[in-house]
Amino acid sequence: MKAIMVMYDSLNRLMLEPYGCDWIKTPNFRRLAEHAVTFDGNYVGSLPCMPARRELHTGRYNFEHRSWGPIEPFDDSMPEILKNNGIYTHLTTDHDHYWQDGGATYHTRYNSYSFSRGQEGDTWKYNKELLEAVHEHKMPGRVNYHDLANREYMDCEEKMPQAVTFADGLEFIDKLHDVDNWFLQIETFDPHEPFFTQPEYQELFPDGYEGPLHDWPPYYVVTEGEDAVAHMRNQYAALITMCDRYLGKVLDLMDQYNLWEDTMLIVNTDHGFLLGEHGWWAKSIMPTYEEISHTPMFLYDPRNKICGERRSQLTQTIDIPATLLDFFNLEIPKDMQGKTLRNVVEKNEKIRDYALFGFHENSCNITDGDWVYMKAPIADEPYYEYTLMPTHMVSRFNVNELQDISLQEPFSFTKGCRTMKILKKAQLGSNDHTNYGTKLFRLSEDPKQENNLNNLKQETIMANAMLEIMHQDECPTERYGRYGFPAEGKVTEDDIRRLREREEKERIPEALSDITWDRGAANIYHTMAGFLPKEAMSAADGIIKQLASENEINASHMFKVIEMMIPEESRPMIQYFAILASRTF
Repeated sequence: MKAIMVMYDSLNRLMLEPYGCDWIKTPNFRRLAEHAVTFDGNYVGSLPCMPARRELHTGRYNFEHRSWGPIEPFDDSMPEILKNNGIYTHLTTDHDHYWQDGGATYHTRYNSYSFSRGQEGDTWKYNKELLEAVHEHKMPGRVNYHDLANREYMDCEEKMPQAVTFADGLEFIDKLHDVDNWFLQIETFDPHEPFFTQPEYQELFPDGYEGPLHDWPPYYVVTEGEDAVAHMRNQYAALITMCDRYLGKVLDLMDQYNLWEDTMLIVNTDHGFLLGEHGWWAKSIMPTYEEISHTPMFLYDPRNKICGERRSQLTQTIDIPATLLDFFNLEIPKDMQGKTLRNVVEKNEKIRDYALFGFHENSCNITDGDWVYMKAPIADEPYYEYTLMPTHMVSRFNVNELQDISLQEPFSFTKGCRTMKILKKAQLGSNDHTNYGTKLFRLSEDPKQENNLNNLKQETIMANAMLEIMHQDECPTERYGRYGFPAEGKVTEDDIRRLREREEKERIPEALSDITWDRGAANIYHTMAGFLPKEAMSAADGIIKQLASENEINASHMFKVIEMMIPEESRPMIQYFAILASRTF
């Protein structure tokens, strides 16, 4: 038996023809859907990149205990289990996060691996502009000079990281198609931003755009016009078209060598991406909407050869490692929370009632496939990282973060190991996820998640389902308090009502509680308080009282306060975060 996983990064399912897209031609994704089972209820678990990949290895949720980081010493790694049981594993990837501090233990779990350089801001190539930027301390900034230097080298499609990554994977298949017992993971960073590709693909989506955004959207509110949104979607579409072409090359070899007889094929992604929907770019800083959380997945299993069908059951990233271990007739570790997808494919069997998902820092989210509940954190509640590998994305934890650590007693899944318990410290200007408040949507009536519902009965049902999974996940005690939940037992409708009232009350500045506050205005106030000393905020209180119209204050009033109080040279930074904070949806 053999298995191939083709994995993309930031692949929005609504940009693929099998999921209803009618303006981007993806013939090979259509072809894949004809050869495989298409999953309509697939959701992420932990986000973003490396938290999702930890789930691909371990089959258990990451985000309740830790944010971005490496494979832990106590983790069960699916590729390593395969390797240790005589299944040859190979990773070919251009995902440079594997080679940064926060991902440095993943690729070594495989028998072999190859790395294609040049994606995003990979610190690879160099030119005079890069050196000048370093000398003049221009980095980091809006212009990524590493990326520009890399692009000089990638002057044809064959040199692009996706092409190099797939070439290595195709060579693996060519050489070993008639050998048994291997797992190949072809993983491309595309269509992750920047949406850089060759003119052949870009010319399929001409728009004449000449504005400041080219192919790299900011992680921010959409402040640009409709032409910029249309252009960025076109750049993404061009890259999707390239992704489709290289998927076709894998399918060609599946046909050529008749691998449909004995080879499992999985095509998936880590998460989706926002391209102007809800007025946002990208991911991470906003609520985890469907465009981010509800992801495409296709699976072909040669044991049943079911193809051209769809499955609506709830599935998640954590199910993939269990599925692969089951395929190779290996025992699924007891600590894996994911379930094999075999019976979903063969019998349309339900394997879960709810899917939990989120970022470590953000709301905790749950869905039953129709209702989506996003429980916002409560202001100023502390939370911790539980890890033996204290690294962020591109750096180790700094010494200030490690001054007051303690040891946590073992969780059942840490195999007797105590972990560090490290307080997550707020950083100046970091996004406050309490800004958005708790949300409840019903997808069958509101698929675009435009109407935040007030339904105490349904919210209570979803909250208790969330609590049940949190208990099963051995969620750290303080995480319950972070969401306003009890650490034991269930919540009632009265509890949920009080939580909603608490969320609103805590956003109102105590000294100005006699004023009626728009939530966006209150969010801006808290943002200013993060930058200004108490004396300055006292002065701001006086200005706010003067500006309040009919004893009400809104976001536009708060922007006037910033103009009146903040020196011109410091104003752009405060305004930048104030605009972000003013968004409550």
